[in-house]
Amino acid sequence: MPSSTSSSSAGAGVRLTAADRPGVAQPVPMRDIPPRPWRGIMLVAATIALLLVGAWEWHWRTFGVVAPDYNNSNGEWAIQRRRVDSGDGRQTVIVGSSRLLFDLQLPVWERLTGTRPIQLAMEGTSPMFALEDLAKDPHFGGRLLVGVDPDLFFTGRENREGLAKFARDETPSQRSGEWLSRTLLEPYFAFYDSDYALPTVLKRQPWPRRDGVRSMVAVRKLFVQDADRGTAMWSKVEHDPVYNALAKRIWTQFFRLPPRGIGADSPQTVADRQIGRAVQAVATMRARGVEVVFIRSPSTGPFLDYENRNYPRATTWDALLARSGARGIHFEDHPQLQGYTLPEWSHLSRSEARRFTAALVPLVDGTRTPAAP
Repeated sequence: MPSSTSSSSAGAGVRLTAADRPGVAQPVPMRDIPPRPWRGIMLVAATIALLLVGAWEWHWRTFGVVAPDYNNSNGEWAIQRRRVDSGDGRQTVIVGSSRLLFDLQLPVWERLTGTRPIQLAMEGTSPMFALEDLAKDPHFGGRLLVGVDPDLFFTGRENREGLAKFARDETPSQRSGEWLSRTLLEPYFAFYDSDYALPTVLKRQPWPRRDGVRSMVAVRKLFVQDADRGTAMWSKVEHDPVYNALAKRIWTQFFRLPPRGIGADSPQTVADRQIGRAVQAVATMRARGVEVVFIRSPSTGPFLDYENRNYPRATTWDALLARSGARGIHFEDHPQLQGYTLPEWSHLSRSEARRFTAALVPLVDGTRTPAAP
């Protein structure tokens, strides 16, 4: 007897079953698509999506987020790293952590020297990986400015592991994705920033705390960036008292942590190891005529107290210069590098960074040393 749901007796649109196809254990379901106003449905869906995106953009614009503001992605860093090898190898290159990233203003440097440096500093990360990567690059023979943020440089802490390798091995799909992002999205959408991604926003909501779990508040957005990684402090950090207090409160939680050792190694042993890595890299570059200048940018208030307490100058900065034989510029040694405004104790505001850069240029030019024979 034919099935009551057989295609021979069922109307159009009824799903065919196994009984309608003898010998077929699991037929592919077939169903007619009922007529619907699909054009109108698509128009309504697109309108809702645009309204939601527009509302999200308006929300963050109201908060103070700006565009263009390029993401400080691995791909952006890789673009600048490849400029070293695509140029004549005699460029001025900057490595370091967030202070030389914020404090050294590329347009001011270019105006005073006639050349624009290549910015390879990376926030929250020791510059040792970049220092060693450039030391191994025989094409590089210019001048290297190395920022020394004590709590990163002398601990070797890395926030972007494998970044140098990424620059060498970046795939065509990764490069095309970076190109699309920096061409179509980053110049126009303020919300297109990792600090305002929906999962990040949800994560930092005041959820109930679990007993015994220590919660550290992640560092919030502090800077804006140009297409070639020229970077400056976000004006909200400087002018919004509530946001400024938040930035300071986040730093304060780190001040309570003890100096960072690794395993059985003491903090000073770790620092000595990082200095040894720097000494070897400097010697390699000096042998092929590279000029290396270490730079200690300003810090102030509780941040400076924390650095002086955990990373004493005599056993860190002074030891680095003595063992490497390189020249160094420490803000405490030069009156023209003092007296600046640091809104959250660690970085210069945009206007102060311009003034700092103008004062730094002649000091860097005065630190030239002859290359090793």
